[in-house]
Amino acid sequence: MLSERILSETELEIRDRVRDFVKWVPKRLIIDMDADKVRYPAEFLEEAGRRNILGIRFPQKYGGLGLGWKEEVVALEEIGVLGTSLACLYSLVSIVGEAIDKFGTEEQKEKYLAPMIAGKLKPAEALTEPRGGSDFFGATCTAERKGDHFVLRGYKRFIVGAEGADFFLVYAKTGSSEDPKRSMTAFLVDRCPEVEVKYLYGLMGTRGGGTGRIFFNNVKVPVENILGGEAGINRGAEVFYQMMIPERMTSAAGALGMARAALEVAAKYSDRRKAFGQKIRRFQAVSFKIADSIMELDAARALVYQTAQAIDADDDPEKLRRLVSESKAFATEMAWRVVNNAMQVMGGIGYTNVYPIEKMLRDVRLIMIWTGTNEIMRLIIQHEFYKEFLAKGVEGRDIEKDAPEAHMEEEKVYE
Repeated sequence: MLSERILSETELEIRDRVRDFVKWVPKRLIIDMDADKVRYPAEFLEEAGRRNILGIRFPQKYGGLGLGWKEEVVALEEIGVLGTSLACLYSLVSIVGEAIDKFGTEEQKEKYLAPMIAGKLKPAEALTEPRGGSDFFGATCTAERKGDHFVLRGYKRFIVGAEGADFFLVYAKTGSSEDPKRSMTAFLVDRCPEVEVKYLYGLMGTRGGGTGRIFFNNVKVPVENILGGEAGINRGAEVFYQMMIPERMTSAAGALGMARAALEVAAKYSDRRKAFGQKIRRFQAVSFKIADSIMELDAARALVYQTAQAIDADDDPEKLRRLVSESKAFATEMAWRVVNNAMQVMGGIGYTNVYPIEKMLRDVRLIMIWTGTNEIMRLIIQHEFYKEFLAKGVEGRDIEKDAPEAHMEEEKVYE
């Protein structure tokens, strides 16, 4: 429902290409993934690669389209219609690709980025640990140098793509510094016998993406597979902070599509379903839920697009952290409310699998947790706001001074 007048010709072309791909995705694949009959849909990424809709932001030299975040947001909204699992697998190319594009060596870009964009290599990001969810730097996975390679030990969990990925972006401790931010390194780890998927999770929703626990059993990782080569040793924190942009923006943009899909299902139903002799959309209780959903979706879309433009403009990093966090928290919570509204509009039938709303509800719950919980997003938002506000002060008129007795300084007691 985004106005076509605010999209460029390139953005409209991207939207239409991705919509065509989304229509191609077999209904049976979506159903079988939700039923855990398909654990990793490799053909989904392979077809996206054949259609050249992966790697939208990456250089044409490696098969990308050389475009920006706004174009990627357009694509991600369309992919989001398919649900959380497929949107996440699609987004992993953007997420892992960001690390390789920004920090990788030329050899790493040729070996991993180009075939990943072509859909020939499937990526996964091994970040979360049982003791280090929101506390990323509390990770205990280690990598010890042994001559021209590192020995990687430890395990990660909640890894989307664990079942089917060809390689993993892995963060591990490599330094002895008391500051954990100076002792993390990012590695590109190929699947091998020493990379063992021991457990696939039984998930409430977001099924079929091969989400599992990975054990690294003394994996030998060549120094050239450190992200950035030798220069990347103990620089994992830099990679992590940069990665929070694609991690959270892909969640925010995908949420737009998830919400839009639920709204469309509910709106269509409310215009067909009759009660008390008239279409239920004529009842205020129903129509107001549709209206609330429209307003929230439009507001979230505006915020996400504004953030995309700020990233493309290479805005101030601190402001970007705030905007990205706002986008992720607001858009994902919006999607949750819109899907709930859709189920309420549809009543009991929405709770069955006759319609996809019950699956959407199960799927969308996760996006408020992953890539940093929305509570963490709020910590970042307020922190970055106060830092900027206290440094700059009031912009424009100081309205505090307009109170009738603003001059009564003795009444302004702060301690």
